[in-house]
Amino acid sequence: MVLSNQNDIFLLNTLEEKIALLKATGLDHLVIHPFDEAFSRLEAEEFVKTILVDRFNVRKIIIGHDHRFGRNRAADINNLKLYGKKYHFEVAQIEAQEVDHVSVSSTKIRKALSEGDVALANSYLGYSYFLTGTVVEGKRLGRTIGYPTANLQIDEPYKMLPKIGVYVVESIINGQAVSGMMNIGTNPTVEGQKVSIEIHYFDFDADLYGVKLQVSCLYRIRDEHKFASLQLLKEQLSKDKISALAIINNKSDS
Repeated sequence: MVLSNQNDIFLLNTLEEKIALLKATGLDHLVIHPFDEAFSRLEAEEFVKTILVDRFNVRKIIIGHDHRFGRNRAADINNLKLYGKKYHFEVAQIEAQEVDHVSVSSTKIRKALSEGDVALANSYLGYSYFLTGTVVEGKRLGRTIGYPTANLQIDEPYKMLPKIGVYVVESIINGQAVSGMMNIGTNPTVEGQKVSIEIHYFDFDADLYGVKLQVSCLYRIRDEHKFASLQLLKEQLSKDKISALAIINNKSDS
């Protein structure tokens, strides 16, 4: 995104989400080094010497088996081990992680999400994929048919969204786990044009405007459809709720 100004790059986590995930591991300190064009031009050894050794006085580095670094991604873990001997630091390697004999990668996780298979993506991640955003004013259409929704606005355009459709979700609101169903799509029944994210929470009634929410995606129910009337949409939402509650109950029992 920095070097080529591409706007079609999608990441699994925003920077804020990465910070939250790292904090949850019990990490004591986190340094986010600015990345710009000048930094990208550092040769591998120059990066190791000036940043890792001189600035951070590194003693041990834990690194993924396929990590590459330095200008044009020229160096790998073997180069790093050589630099470790030269500059007196230890290098530990994290082997490829496998789930059901499949080597996990961000590419495979993104593929699963793009196909709507959040259950598979979650198994790769080790946690439920989540979206973070602020609840904003919507058209209030859901309220008129008995399904009020929280409209989630995500500020980061590079955050990857799962495939358009209806999902079972969960959020922690005021310290309580609240389940619901979420639609990602354009609302074709009412001739919507832009993709929006709307969540209907079960057995929950509170003003969420302006509230920042984290929405965990648990399971995909169906594709988004255009219905001939709002009444037919309402009937489908009733079926979706039954399906969602069944999934939630099964999850609770397992």
